Amino acid sequence: MSAARVRVPATSANLGPAFDCAGLALSRHDVLEFAVQPSGLAVEVSGVGAGELPTDESHLVVRAFRAACAELGWSPPGLRVVAENAIPQGRGMGSSAAAVVAGVLGAWALCPDVEGIDLDAVLRLVTEMEGHPDNVAACLLGGATLSWDTARGPIADSLTVSPEILPVVLVPDATLSTHVARGLLPQTVSHADAAFNAGRAALLTHALTQEPALLLEATEDRLHQRQRAAAMPESLALLDRLRAAEFPAVVSGAGPSLLVLTHRHPDDPDGGPAGAVRVREIAELIPSGWTVLPLEVDVQGARVLDDTGQVSSR
Repeated sequence: MSAARVRVPATSANLGPAFDCAGLALSRHDVLEFAVQPSGLAVEVSGVGAGELPTDESHLVVRAFRAACAELGWSPPGLRVVAENAIPQGRGMGSSAAAVVAGVLGAWALCPDVEGIDLDAVLRLVTEMEGHPDNVAACLLGGATLSWDTARGPIADSLTVSPEILPVVLVPDATLSTHVARGLLPQTVSHADAAFNAGRAALLTHALTQEPALLLEATEDRLHQRQRAAAMPESLALLDRLRAAEFPAVVSGAGPSLLVLTHRHPDDPDGGPAGAVRVREIAELIPSGWTVLPLEVDVQGARVLDDTGQVSSR
C-alpha cells in the first residue's frame, strides 16, 4: 500500500471506580490518511487543533508512526499525514490515545513486510507511549474494555455494553493537562477506599453489560475524582449536581469533561433520537460554557478504511 486511512474513536477512561483499567470507546472520530512520498514530511490538520498542533516530527501521530516503524524495522522515504480531527483535545476524551493508535496503525498498514495487524504488539507499543493502557485499549478494540499489566506486557479484553446505555459527554470550554491531573493524586490510599473501589469496579462490569439500573452505584469512586477537584472545581460541582439528580456521571479520563451513562427514557418519541428526553434533562443542569455531546458506544474501535471510506478488516 502507498496510502492508508485510519479511523480512531474518542474514549473515556476510568468510568468512575476502575482507575487506569477500564475505558469506553465513543462515536466521535479522528480520521487520518498516511501516504508514502519520495522524501520529507508533510502534515496537514483540519478540524480540532488546526493551526495549533505542530506539523513537524514533534506531532504525536508522527512520533507514534516513527515508533512503529522502528518496531517493524521499516521506514518510508517520505511521509504525508492528513488529519481530520473531531475529538476534543485536553478534555479527557482520549485525543492523545487516538493519535498514538492512529500513528501506529498507519505504519502497520503501510509496511510492505507485514500481513495484517498484530493487535498484541500494537497494544504493547501504544501502552508504552501512553504510560497506561486504559484509553488506548478502548480506542484499539472498541466497546468497553478492561486492561491489565502482566509480565508479558499489557493485555486487554472487550465487554459487550448493554444496548440500553447511551453515553453523553459534557465538555467545558476549559482544558486540563493529564500530567497536571495525575500529579494531584496521592501516593497512597486507605485500605477502606481501595476495597470500596474494588467492589464498585466489579459491580461496574455487571452494570455495563447486564444491569444498567445499577450504574449510579457502580460508578461511585473514592480514589481519583475528588482528589483532582482543585484543578477542575466546576467539573466536580457539576458532577455532584448530576449525581444528586441520579444521573450516573463520572469524570471522563483526567477531565475536565464529564461522562453520563444514561439510557432511553419511556417517553422518548418513536423514531426520535434514543435518549432524547434524558439529554434534555441533563442539559437543564448544565451551566453556560459547556457543550452536550450525545454519543453512542463505538463497538468497532480503530479501523483501517478502504478506498470507499468503509471499514476494512484489520
